[in-house]
Amino acid sequence: MKGFMSEDFLLTNSTAVKLYHEYAKDMPIIDYHCHLSPKEIYENKQFRNITDIWLDGDHYKWRLMRANGIEEDYITGNKSDYEKFIAWAKTVPMTIGNPLFHWTHLELQRFFNIDELLNERTADHIWEKTSEKLADGSLRARDFITASKVGVVCTTDDPVDSLEYHLKIKELENFDTAVLPSFRPDKGLEINRQGFSNWVKSLEEAANISIDNYDRFLEALESRVRFFHSVGGRVSDHALDRVVYEEVTKEEAGRIFEKVMLQGQSITEEEERKYKTYTLIFLGELYKELDWVMQFHIHALRNNSTKGFESLGPDTGYDAMDDGEIAKPLVSLFNQLEREGSLPKTVVYSLNPKDNPVIATVIGSFQGGGVPGKMQFGTAWWFNDQREGMLDQMKTLSNMGLFSQFIGMLTDSRSFLSYTRHEYFRRLVCDLVGTWVEQGEVPFDEELLERIIKGICYNNAKGYFNFPAYTVQQS
Repeated sequence: MKGFMSEDFLLTNSTAVKLYHEYAKDMPIIDYHCHLSPKEIYENKQFRNITDIWLDGDHYKWRLMRANGIEEDYITGNKSDYEKFIAWAKTVPMTIGNPLFHWTHLELQRFFNIDELLNERTADHIWEKTSEKLADGSLRARDFITASKVGVVCTTDDPVDSLEYHLKIKELENFDTAVLPSFRPDKGLEINRQGFSNWVKSLEEAANISIDNYDRFLEALESRVRFFHSVGGRVSDHALDRVVYEEVTKEEAGRIFEKVMLQGQSITEEEERKYKTYTLIFLGELYKELDWVMQFHIHALRNNSTKGFESLGPDTGYDAMDDGEIAKPLVSLFNQLEREGSLPKTVVYSLNPKDNPVIATVIGSFQGGGVPGKMQFGTAWWFNDQREGMLDQMKTLSNMGLFSQFIGMLTDSRSFLSYTRHEYFRRLVCDLVGTWVEQGEVPFDEELLERIIKGICYNNAKGYFNFPAYTVQQS
């Protein structure tokens, strides 16, 4: 019997052990999609206790606490930080089989040197030990990033954001990580959502462009893309909960925009699809011109509990997988951009694993242009970033594309402790490849294996993204 989460955790054979410890373990990290706060990074936030860094804003944990019968007061309510931590400690033993059981203990081990299991008996001791480390100032926001050997952090930013903290971070001394913005224009695409008109007014102010028609709207969007580029942004991100495509002209899209903005009228679903299609294609062309990477996150069904949403707002643990059609609209979008020579490097993720073979084969239809892995099947996302989900995504990619050109893991997290997820992922990569070797499916060619493992962990992403120069390099 192996010890619990020993140094060979998740590594089931000797080849996997060798691959992980010799090639994967010490590689730097490129976190090309996350939700960390650039303000907290710049200010080097000192967390008041483990609840502040661990539980505040973590809807993964909140869902499991609710499922364990914990009252909402101990999750997002008015109970003290200590009481909320105790409630999580009661829940942790019940999370066996869930990735949070492993993530919790990896984070305690790697950042706090705590090897004990978290439960009601150990909770007080762990509270005290973590509080001491957080209070002495040695574990502040940037310390977690540096300790994890993170070369690049890409935050998620609204086009109207001033990016003031990204600019300030550039001036920091003794902090070598590049913290770069990602362009997230969802509010500019959701023309039928409440608040669209107000957001356009914010865009008008940010771009310093009077938006009185669709041409001016696109001009303002382009202005903000170019501003993000000047600050180091090289990535966009789109939450396409539903993928849409509709044949449309610019004139039609303009009339639809003006119908909403100037006439205050509602639009049909077909009109919404047309507006989104033209605007997405416009942005895709711009991304291609600037050598950006476009990311599509697909099939989230958000805010399912009206009661929960009205009480706590979005991103509070009331989301699920959606299951609509994606193949035809994705192909149509990519095909339209490719015909015009404007298809950018693209990463596609789906929250529903039933879409895995669809995505793997769709992107395979649009590879080329001399770019290795130009079209990427994004790593297992959100509900899927657990052992079976990660392995399923990687096996599907290997069966239908080039696993060796995969750009690997990201955190997609609001927590500074989440970099242990890269370790979790790297162990699974090494175990998958090691198993192929042990079963005689792949030769034990050390030079080849080293190149592939280091590529998936770091080097492929380093070559794929056109990031400005940064300090952390290949180990």
